[in-house]
Amino acid sequence: MSTQRQKHLVLILAREFASNLSTPTLIADERGYLVFYNEAAEDVIGSRFGEVGELPLDDWLGAFDAKSLTGEPIPPEDRPTLVALDQRRASHLHYIVTSADGVDRELEVTAFPLFAHTEEFVGAVVIFWRT
Repeated sequence: MSTQRQKHLVLILAREFASNLSTPTLIADERGYLVFYNEAAEDVIGSRFGEVGELPLDDWLGAFDAKSLTGEPIPPEDRPTLVALDQRRASHLHYIVTSADGVDRELEVTAFPLFAHTEEFVGAVVIFWRT
């Protein structure tokens, strides 16, 4: 019998908020697991969240090759999602991703950490859009 990990109320509220946005948004928990992305994100990502499900964000991000607008590789630790998760601060970056389908997409990405209380980190919200 599998047990499902209970989500923090802040993550539940963030998911509800994201599901009502027309801006592509994803939610990651404090462990660095992708726990949700909204319908608006499906076009950029190339699949529905129900098809992908929860998985380690490192695995998920690894499917997207990131490079600067001048073509230089962007290390994972410099990407906004991991800055928000690892450094627990907001981050923004304009860059190009190449996903598994081989299509280059120029994106603006903003990520920020989620805290339930001053010292209680619960995850991150990532908002992105094509430019």
